[in-house]
Formats: sequence, C-alpha cells, structure tokens
Amino acid sequence: MANAHPRITASHEVMLGKPVIRGTRLTVELLLRKLAEGASTADVLAMYPQLEAADVQAALEYAAAMLAKEEVIGFAA
Repeated sequence: MANAHPRITASHEVMLGKPVIRGTRLTVELLLRKLAEGASTADVLAMYPQLEAADVQAALEYAAAMLAKEEVIGFAA
C-alpha cells in the first residue's frame, strides 16, 4: 500500500492495519460505508469535523485504485 495516496496510511498499530485517513483513526471503509448509505460529503464532514473534503475524495480514490488492482479468478455467475 506504500504511497497509494498521501492522505491514506496503514499501520498494524492503528485500527489493525486498515487504511485510515492520515492522522485519524477513521478508516477508508467507514467513509465508504457512510457514502454508500447515502451520506453526502457535506454530511460526512459534519459527522467528522476533523476531516476535509479532500480526505473524503482520497478515500474514494484509494478504493478505486485498490479495485483496479483486483484480479478475479474463476468467477462463476
């Protein structure tokens, strides 16, 4: 995950190594779940005032980058 995004970091000492917004304990997963549940960026920023809009964008960019690297083998419908 090295240098995947400058606003995202992961360390086994913080949130068991899940990717988080740098300087927080807020996981990329949490932000994606909030957005998937219908929260807007403004809603997320109101819930977590320590974040900036660029942090929410970073979470989306990080997720897209990780999915772009994903390889599906033997997928059957």
